[in-house]
Amino acid sequence: MAQLAIMPKHISEREFESILAIVDSFPHRSSLEEIDQALQNASPSLALSRRTLQRRLASLVKEKRLQIEGTTRGARYRVAGSPGEEQVKVSASSSSGDLTVSREAQGIRLAVRALPHLREPVGYNHEFLEKYRPNQSEYLSDALRQHLAAAGHTPGGDLPAGTYARQILNRLLIDLAWNSSRLEGNTYSLLETERLLERGENAEGKAAQDTQMILNHKAAIEMLVTDAAQIGFNRYTILNLHGLLADNLLPDPGAGGRLRNIAVTISGTVFHPLEVPQLVNEYFNEILAKATAIADPFEQAFFVMVHLSYLQPFEDVNKRVSRLAANIPLIRRNLCPLSFVDVPQRDYIDGILGIYELNRIELLRDVFVWAYERSCRRYAAVRGSMGEPDPFRLRHRTLLLEIVEEILKRAMDKKAAGAFIRKKAAALPAADKERFIEMVETELQNLHEGNFARYRVRPSEFEAWQKSWQ
Repeated sequence: MAQLAIMPKHISEREFESILAIVDSFPHRSSLEEIDQALQNASPSLALSRRTLQRRLASLVKEKRLQIEGTTRGARYRVAGSPGEEQVKVSASSSSGDLTVSREAQGIRLAVRALPHLREPVGYNHEFLEKYRPNQSEYLSDALRQHLAAAGHTPGGDLPAGTYARQILNRLLIDLAWNSSRLEGNTYSLLETERLLERGENAEGKAAQDTQMILNHKAAIEMLVTDAAQIGFNRYTILNLHGLLADNLLPDPGAGGRLRNIAVTISGTVFHPLEVPQLVNEYFNEILAKATAIADPFEQAFFVMVHLSYLQPFEDVNKRVSRLAANIPLIRRNLCPLSFVDVPQRDYIDGILGIYELNRIELLRDVFVWAYERSCRRYAAVRGSMGEPDPFRLRHRTLLLEIVEEILKRAMDKKAAGAFIRKKAAALPAADKERFIEMVETELQNLHEGNFARYRVRPSEFEAWQKSWQ
């Protein structure tokens, strides 16, 4: 009797794509055990037997879609063409230049980076808000709040609300407007933002929407600082904050400063926001009431950053509102403001997706804490030791010195310097370019008569550059 031929099992390309997505989500080369666990955490439907997973990985290596280092139990995998070890580290929190996240946050990152068709579609979960009890529930632990309070303390704690923010307003306007806009995909550089806000000079080749977004941030930040004694978690403040941030950016001009009465969708997520206008209004009021009742300013700030983003109370511009609203208790109490300095866009978005899709706060919490520490180091007076030197700055120190020296000696203005920096940065690895550009621009902004000597320029050259720069 003839035997039936056993046909090879067809392996779905989707299965391979899922494995590649999981491997790519790791900030380091990943082991078989790590990949196996991540697949199970992302979705039960992705779980494979150990031997099946080994065969899939071997196939991907053979097709040169994965790279492997080591053998047997020491084998480590990464996606072909992806960066090597110089990526985000997994730990608690650090004062180094790298954004670090907790183990729980790393699990969230893996889950939200899975392919969309592998993530479970979800709608708005009111229980997430309802079960929060001000001053009983906590998103930030006591120890973490104490740490943030120590970092954000300023000498003006007992002065009228907004005093500290007014003292650093020029710097805050540029930093917060640029970083918040950058997280939305705005293409202005830090120096271009400075020229726009200080001199009204639009950057060439930029979309009008990008220009409008930054100008709107300036108006909104000025409102928070100027009216520091009156602002709070009330309808007047949040609706007008949205009105300023959304000015000239929405299809319906009347939608600015008004809660939405239409359904909205969000690209890149399986989360479907609440659709019933009456409930949007009801839950918006509930968020404001609970935020007002929270005693700790940092818990307040993070709570509104979470729940205003999650509810999506406006037709658009919700995340921008949540980021600026997080500054309300900080400005009022003369604490260091939060300007999202250096926050990687991908980590921020992953944190927001963790809220949307999982109602998990750990990743966004780690981003919030890291961002606040960076902001404090930017604005606070000279403090104690800041730890080890930034390894990124050390790695690019020579190029930094060369670029700044050339800009000073040629007395470049901000526009010429911006173009020159980008040209020089073009040769760097793609992962380093934007951070390097920001580092050079920040260095130029912080130059003064007491610290320019390290760039080997004469006082007359520095004075000539200052006149051109201003």
